[in-house]
Order: sequence, then structure tokens, then C-alpha cells
Amino acid sequence: MSSLRIVAVADTHLYHRDLTVPDGDVLVHCGDLCQAGTLDELDEGLGWLRSLPHRVKILVAGNHDWAFLEHPQEARQRLDGIVYLEDAGCTELGVRFWGSPWQPAYNEWAFNLPRGAPLAAKWALIPDRVDVLLTHSPPAGIGDRGPTAGRHGCEDLAARVRVVRPRLHLFGHIHQDGGFWEQDGTAFANVTTWECERQPTVVDLSADRVSAVTVPPARRT
Repeated sequence: MSSLRIVAVADTHLYHRDLTVPDGDVLVHCGDLCQAGTLDELDEGLGWLRSLPHRVKILVAGNHDWAFLEHPQEARQRLDGIVYLEDAGCTELGVRFWGSPWQPAYNEWAFNLPRGAPLAAKWALIPDRVDVLLTHSPPAGIGDRGPTAGRHGCEDLAARVRVVRPRLHLFGHIHQDGGFWEQDGTAFANVTTWECERQPTVVDLSADRVSAVTVPPARRT
């Protein structure tokens, strides 16, 4: 395939007007489009996504995006022109995407699940052939250093990624650890925008490589 440019964000929390979004083929939002997660907030966030020029727009939910849990039918009816992936996949411009919103339980957020079997069951749904994996939360050990000591990603997600070996895994959720890494044949990027104080991440996907084009610096504090 020819090179495909992916522009990726997460954790915009309705601060999206503060972003300068570069052009590309696919716009990916890895969750936390909203703040409180109401349908009105969802309308605002989706209106912004629709205003962008990218040919394809793909969204997964995050822990602030309550509308997809509390009002799933109404939320999905608002998605005109936007591909929403909730433990589901799609093929766009010849690339296989899979998206999932879950994260290890923290406070009383949306799409929380306990570590262990409940999360592992969700990650087991990721098919064996995926080019680009989109999750809200990070795998353990990559892009998962938060405001408190230790790592905050999911061990079972990391285990599934090692089996599936997608070419590219994009996620957000942990605001402090944006960046780009390569490990065991997979490129990883925490594409958080930290409520739009960090700009979008841009990645080129070609037949033989994944190239980081723009990786804004992480914000540690």
C-alpha cells in the first residue's frame, strides 16, 4: 500500500479548539472526547471532529465518555460520518483497525473493569490480524507513567499485544507520558493531548514501516 498518514489525539476533554490539527488521511481519537460525558458534550465534540478535513475519522470512547455507556443508542445515532469502535473493527483505506475503550478500574469512571479476567476477556476479542490497534488505556510498561509512582497500564493488554503484534498501537488516558516507542515489531504511541496543551501525534504507515512524523514532548507535571 502507499503511505497512509494518521493524525491521532486523545484526552481532548472539550478543549479541542486549542489544537492545531494537521491534515492527513485518517483522524483517530483514542477517547475522552468529553468532560462530563453528556449527550450535549458529545454533540459538541462530534461537531468538531466532523469539521476536520480528514477522509476517515475513527473514535473510541474513554473514561469520560459516559454517553456511550448510559445512552448508547442515542450516542451512536449522533455519529454521522464518524466510525465508532467499541470492541469492534473496521477496514479503512486498506488498513485494519480495532478499537476498545476499557481501562483498569480507577475511581468511578466509565468503561472501568477490574484487572485480571474481566479485562483479559475484552482484550481476547482483539483479532489476530490487526494493523492498527486503538485503545483508550495503555499496555503495561509503555506510555503509562502517571502522576503517582509506578506503572499504570494493563498487563493483560500488553500480553495480548505481544500475541497479535499490530503494526501500530495508539492510546491515551495517561496524560503525563505521551510519546512514541518501538518494541518487538510494534510501534506504540501515547497520543494524549493533555486537554490540548500537547498537540496531535502524526504517524505514517506504509507497506514496510511505521514512521513517527510528529511526536510532541511529554508533559511530566
